[in-house]
Formats: sequence, structure tokens, C-alpha cells
Amino acid sequence: MLNIAQRSTNSGVTVLEIQGRITLGRDAQELQWKLDELLGGNTKRLIMDLAGVNVLDSTGIGIIVMSAGKLKEGGGSMRIAGAGGMVAHTLQLCRVSDIVPMFDNVDAAAASFVQAAGQA
Repeated sequence: MLNIAQRSTNSGVTVLEIQGRITLGRDAQELQWKLDELLGGNTKRLIMDLAGVNVLDSTGIGIIVMSAGKLKEGGGSMRIAGAGGMVAHTLQLCRVSDIVPMFDNVDAAAASFVQAAGQA
């Protein structure tokens, strides 16, 4: 079972707190629908908090990469926060970390948006 909670930081960054498994099937589909909803709206800065995710397969990786690409095309960007253990290892092994910056926690990921804006 996948649980997805959405919130915003004080700086207006959208955070998706995800818990469970991002694997082929209904769970991945629910995440895809949520991301499509956000990308169809006005979301420009998105953090996927994966601290509560314990399994991530190729379907989940595909969803993350495709969503990051769509967000970038629309002038936005994505960060991954909190990935640990096998999830972090899988993201690094598949080089997702080359496409989507990874951070230890949501606060560090949110701060990176502020730093990026300051450098622009």
C-alpha cells in the first residue's frame, strides 16, 4: 500500500511525502496520477520525500525520471529527499541522482531551491 501526502513549505515548495512501495501496479499508478495532477497545475518546485519508501522498482524509477523531465520542460525542477538503504542505492545505481538532485532530508532539499535561485 502506498500513501502519498502533499504539503507546502514556507517557501512555497510542494512536498510529496511518500510511504510504502513504488512498484509496478496500482501503487505506481497512484503516484503517476498524483504527479500528473501536480505537473498539470502550477507546481514548479517539487520535493519527493522518499524517507518512508522501502521498495522502489524500475517502474518507480521511470516515474521519477519522466516527471523530473516534464517538470524541467515546464521551467521547474525536482529534488529527492530522505531516500535511504536499498532505495538510495537503487537510485544511485541507476544514476537517477545524476538527473534529480538527492538530499538527506526535506529541509536540505528545500534550501537547495533557495540557493539555486540566488545563483540564477
